[in-house]
Amino acid sequence: MTSLFDSLTLGELNIPNRIIMAPLTRMRSHQPGNIPTALNATYYQQRASAGLIISEATQIIPEGQGYPATPGIHSPEQINGWSLVTQAVHERGGRIFLQLWHVGRISHSSFQPDGQAPWAPSSITPQGNTLTSTGKPVPFETPRSLTTTQIAHLLDQYELAAQYAQQAGFDGVEIHGANGYLLDQFLQDGSNQRVDIYGGSVENRARLLFQVIERCVKIWGKGRVGVRLSPYGTFNDMKDSDPVNLFRYVVEGICNVGLAYIHLIEPRSTSAGGSDKTDESAPSTAVLFGPIIQAGSLGTKLISAGGYNRAEALLAIAEHKTDAVAFGRFYISNPDLVERLRENHPLTPYERATFYGGREKGYTDYPVFSSGKDR
Repeated sequence: MTSLFDSLTLGELNIPNRIIMAPLTRMRSHQPGNIPTALNATYYQQRASAGLIISEATQIIPEGQGYPATPGIHSPEQINGWSLVTQAVHERGGRIFLQLWHVGRISHSSFQPDGQAPWAPSSITPQGNTLTSTGKPVPFETPRSLTTTQIAHLLDQYELAAQYAQQAGFDGVEIHGANGYLLDQFLQDGSNQRVDIYGGSVENRARLLFQVIERCVKIWGKGRVGVRLSPYGTFNDMKDSDPVNLFRYVVEGICNVGLAYIHLIEPRSTSAGGSDKTDESAPSTAVLFGPIIQAGSLGTKLISAGGYNRAEALLAIAEHKTDAVAFGRFYISNPDLVERLRENHPLTPYERATFYGGREKGYTDYPVFSSGKDR
């Protein structure tokens, strides 16, 4: 019987267990410049026993930023900072992918170099609030619609970011196509009402995602690229009129390319870290789309994320509902999560108040189990 603790081949990468560290926004890059530091390197190194670490979401260009102090991958200083992180993880025998990110319409004009509204597929204002560059909650602004010329330039920037990730020493890249950010905004018809080659049909709305995939594969090869998706996700005011048809098309297309993995967020945890609530009545993406991935002939694997505990993760692997399980919030408070899950040790509770911003507290000061009592 397959176990959570068995090895797995993800594309060109062999990982020693099926426990994945999910991408986790922590807002602790050096300012000014959104530069990773030695503190970030320590944080990731502490968690290097994961089968694979997926870095926090990292903006590919300044216009792609949507939260204060999130790191970038578009300047020499950022590349050098990320090199500290990858070296630290590799010193402990770990593996780490960089998650490539553009937030699109959920950004704010205070992040934009020209001080204007953020960019999106269509000028549709989402419901709810965003953050300014100083962290102040404000209502979403009405975004500007990207031109096809700008989209062509954006594709060049994704390719450059993939190249910079390689220079920084990462083992691969994950394309962030989830949680209501730019690529997800292009996918779903609630946010994409374009009438050109990037709008209308499912094929057109998925075009940008597949063009980004093509650019990343050009740099890394298909065995070092993954994609994260959030079918049925509602975070950042997302919706689609026919999500099953849309994401079936996307999942089948990714499998036909033969990427290393598809990383699906379960809709039961749709708040993207915003709360601890889960909706157990929501459909399961692993059930809906897992069979498509597993039937693929090119070896693409499924990583499932969203509200898993130990028992659920063990069962999901044993029943072949997924190939690996990603953990987020409990990886914040348990740097030795692999060992704790293997030995069934108790987990340290996380402190939500220290999730975003700050320094060591709630970041690098959580203990490993062997160090004694948890704080």
